[in-house]
Amino acid sequence: MTAVAIKADEAMFNPLDIAEMVIMDREWVFDRPADGELIAEVGGTWCTYRLWFNWQEDSGGLALSCALESKLPKYALAKVYPLLALVNEKLWLGHFDICSEDHAVTFRHSLLLRDGAGTNAEHLQELIDVAVEECERFYPAFQSVVWGGKSPEEALVLSIFETVAEA
Repeated sequence: MTAVAIKADEAMFNPLDIAEMVIMDREWVFDRPADGELIAEVGGTWCTYRLWFNWQEDSGGLALSCALESKLPKYALAKVYPLLALVNEKLWLGHFDICSEDHAVTFRHSLLLRDGAGTNAEHLQELIDVAVEECERFYPAFQSVVWGGKSPEEALVLSIFETVAEA
């Protein structure tokens, strides 16, 4: 089912139903473990990312999280927090944080969808794409600080370096 086919029916679904259709269209592995949750796995260049949608119907909040596969060792947290601050300055949507339970680096973004506000398949596709792209862009920076001994500043430069010429 494509986004165009989803559009005709999306008015009768909650945001998780729409997100599920988008994920099914991409043929990603997913699960709906509870009424307000949807979890999917996305293969990336660097690792497998875990997307998590949480719908709070009573408050109209939809949260999207995209966690990097690797968990940070506790000793590395002090080195990574300065990098988080630098990375978050470069984002135009969402933010990265570290989960206090398992030390996973996670991209997060929330939407307020109450009082008639809604979303559609195209919007959720864009949000998913942004989340995965930002994880792909900054994954090397986190790895460089934790395992490569780079400073947060050096790691950030490596992540935002763009090639200008063609070989």
